Amino acid sequence: MKTLTLSDLLTMQSKLRRTVGLRPPEADKTRVIVGMATCGMAAGAGAVMEALRAAVTQLGVADRVELVSTGCVGLCQFEPVVEVMAPGKPKITYVLMNAKKATEIAKKHLLGGKPLGKYTSKDTYTVTAISETLQRTNLGQLVPRS
Repeated sequence: MKTLTLSDLLTMQSKLRRTVGLRPPEADKTRVIVGMATCGMAAGAGAVMEALRAAVTQLGVADRVELVSTGCVGLCQFEPVVEVMAPGKPKITYVLMNAKKATEIAKKHLLGGKPLGKYTSKDTYTVTAISETLQRTNLGQLVPRS
């Protein structure tokens, strides 16, 4: 099997985007991703998405914010999850969101440029460590009933 170069991979990516009609992220826009798989929806991701959509429109930042949904984020216990990726800045992951928090994030982060640490996961390592600790803590504690 041939070893693929970066050029090969970029060519493949370009062909696939045309085939499936995917839009590349716009480089000059802040991308806001809301996890809307089953667990996210059960935790209220629909209300979070609607609150973000309304706030982005009301604040007049729709021209510089791309609001999209995604499937599983892999952090069920922290749903609803919202990721904000601003050009040239590190990704910020907000966890345990609700409509009120989403509106505040739109005002302070998307409009004002100031991330809200009180709603973040701090970093992926922390979230993973918490998740693994919860799993170990509850190991063998669940007793299914027929």
